[in-house]
Amino acid sequence: MTRSTVFAPFDIVEGDRKRGIVLLGDHARRDLPEDYGSLGLPAAEFERHIAYDIGVETVTRELAALLGVPAVLCNFSRLLIDPNRGEDDPTLIRQLYDGTVVPGNYPLATEERERRLDRFYRPYHDAIGAMVASVAQASGQAPFIFSVHSFTPVMQGIKRPWHVGILWDLDDRVARPLIDMLAADTSLIVGDNEPYDGALRGDTMFKHAIVNGFAHALIEIRQDLIADGKGALAWAERLAPIVDAIDRRADIHVVRQFGSRTGPL
Repeated sequence: MTRSTVFAPFDIVEGDRKRGIVLLGDHARRDLPEDYGSLGLPAAEFERHIAYDIGVETVTRELAALLGVPAVLCNFSRLLIDPNRGEDDPTLIRQLYDGTVVPGNYPLATEERERRLDRFYRPYHDAIGAMVASVAQASGQAPFIFSVHSFTPVMQGIKRPWHVGILWDLDDRVARPLIDMLAADTSLIVGDNEPYDGALRGDTMFKHAIVNGFAHALIEIRQDLIADGKGALAWAERLAPIVDAIDRRADIHVVRQFGSRTGPL
C-alpha cells in the first residue's frame, strides 16, 4: 500500500482507441490517501483480498499491452469505498469484511459517505465514462468493455474449485464465447456466474455497459494463479487471443439492449 498527499482516484493506461475495446480494473490497487491513514487496520490486512483484487493490476496492464488497447484502473482500496457497487448498495463502504472490522468505516457519518463518493468513486466512474465515449468516437462503433477481477481461493472457510469465472447478466455476446473458449482447455474449471452472480444493479458493468447496450463481460481469476508476475503474465497471454477473437465477432460492436435480471433499466 502506498499513500500520497496528492491522490489520483484512477490511472489511465493508453492504447489504440480505434480498436473499440476498453479494459477495466475496479479493484486493481489497495492504496489510500494520506488523510485516511490505514483506516485503523494493521498493514497485514492490506495484503488480503479484502483490500484489493490480488494480481488484477498486472493482468490488466499486460493484457492492455498485448492487445494495444486502453484501460482504466481504480487506484483506491475497496476498503475506502467499493467502485464496483451502486451508490445505494449497503456494501458500498464495508464496516465488516470477511471477519475483519474496519475501524475507519465505523461509525460513518452521512457527510463522510458523500465525501468519499465525491472524491474517489464518482471521479473513477467519470473517467470510465469519458474513456468509453472516447473509444466509441475513435472507433466509430459501440465499445466492447472487459472488466478484470480476481477472487480468493477460500471464502468464509469454503474452497472454491474454479480457476476462472465469467460474470454476466442477460447479454451473453461476450460471456458465452468467452466461457466456451476458456473451457476448451480441459485443465481449467470455468465458472458460469461463479463464484458470484453477474447481475448486480448499479455496479460498473450495469452503469457503463448494460444500460448503454454495449457488449461486455467481467472475468474473475482465482488469486493464487495470478499472485506473482509470472502467473499474471501467463493469464494475460491466455486471454489476449481470446479477447481479440471475440472483438472480431460481428455482433460485438453493435448496441443491443438485453435488459437486466435486476429489473427495468
